[in-house]
Amino acid sequence: MASVSDKKMVQEITSMDEDFAKWYTDIVKKADLIDYSSVKGCMIIRPYGYAIWENIQRLLDNRFKETGHENVYMPLFIPESLLNKEKEHVEGFAPEVAWVTHGGSEKLTERLCVRPTSETLFCEHYANIIKSYRDLPKLYNQWCSVVRWEKTTRPFLRSREFLWQEGHTMHANEKDAQEETIRMLNVYADFFENQLSIPVVKGRKSDKEKFAGAVATYTVEALMHDGKALQGGTSHNFGDGFARAFNIQYLDKDNTLKYCHQTSWGVSTRIIGGIIMTHGDNNGLVLPPAVAPIQVVIVPVAQHKPGVLEKANELMARLAPHFRVKLDDSDNTPGWKFAEYEMKGVPLRLEIGPRDIENDQCVLVRRDNREKTFASLENLGKIVEEKLEELRIALFEKALKNRTDRTYTETDLDSFIKTAKEKSGYIRAMWCGSPDCETKLKELADVTSRCIPLDEQKPLSDSCICCSKEAKHLVYWGKAY
Repeated sequence: MASVSDKKMVQEITSMDEDFAKWYTDIVKKADLIDYSSVKGCMIIRPYGYAIWENIQRLLDNRFKETGHENVYMPLFIPESLLNKEKEHVEGFAPEVAWVTHGGSEKLTERLCVRPTSETLFCEHYANIIKSYRDLPKLYNQWCSVVRWEKTTRPFLRSREFLWQEGHTMHANEKDAQEETIRMLNVYADFFENQLSIPVVKGRKSDKEKFAGAVATYTVEALMHDGKALQGGTSHNFGDGFARAFNIQYLDKDNTLKYCHQTSWGVSTRIIGGIIMTHGDNNGLVLPPAVAPIQVVIVPVAQHKPGVLEKANELMARLAPHFRVKLDDSDNTPGWKFAEYEMKGVPLRLEIGPRDIENDQCVLVRRDNREKTFASLENLGKIVEEKLEELRIALFEKALKNRTDRTYTETDLDSFIKTAKEKSGYIRAMWCGSPDCETKLKELADVTSRCIPLDEQKPLSDSCICCSKEAKHLVYWGKAY
């Protein structure tokens, strides 16, 4: 097995240690993921970037359908009177709402909001179709775009229009709604960890950080290369607040009218930014096999020689039914092709040349570590499958090590502030539950509460890191995108 080379193949990418933000921008542009638009704050998702989203969408959509959810589509526009029905919800979104005031040359009698999210539309619909306990639960999901008028934008991470899915479900009681909230949180966590190779912390948001109108918001939080947190996906329990505002009632088995309980959950194209910042390196993207548009690229070496292209096409035909494969038979040099597909993060490169054909073998090169393997052509499909799985596991373990190395535990306020200022990552510390302490820590250390972890119950101490009063929660704190 050949040794691993650390040589930088793509010179145009800024080193992440030099300027992480510039590194990120270089990758999204040079890997052909996006282009900038004349519409300020909006991005054009190019075919390669959109193919990643399509794979994410396909994998998640299968999971949603396996759990009994159906896809629907709601209107793009929300009447202002409808949006105003839930006070806390509209106040939370008011600064980001885009409004339509004219249709053609005529002024509208009522402003229309361009959806920032669709709770109110779903509630209006549910009020019309839910009449009896027999109609419950209603398990709907929508794939669409939404608009939020962000002041500061960044490709995939924050844009004025972005793609996402939003699940909206209705249940007979609080217990069923809470079970759905946690079930979908676990679907996200499993997807992130086992298909995107991104370790996450599952937890509940503080009241200050929860979704506008929710009783409780749960999140999967991921840590990026640079030690900043990314909110990967959220799942919200709305209780019966929206149901009361929209009069969504059902006749129960005891012949009494009761209000429904509601959930909502979603992930967006922000996931692509998370993949870049978790797995990417100074040569470009490193894509998990599950979402890579190309899982294996075949590069013929000395393709002008007899039999090389024929063999490359034969291997393509053998692998294509089982993997997403591309054969690059262009007249670019092998070195150019190696750099190009490193940039694009293709998990596995297959090299085939005259000497390989003589030995009935090919060379497989993993994207994450450039490890080379001489693979028998006879067992090629099995070996490719094994190499992709090895890469998936290695990406997860590397990301987990980054998170472990950047997770700090503090029980003293001065040490907490010092760690927040000098290091990047998560800080585990106890909290009394007071919004005042949460605000003060933001002012003193420039961190926010990321979540109250569900899988860690053992307290670090008895007192709040900020006020020294009795602590109620262990919290992960950090800076976030």
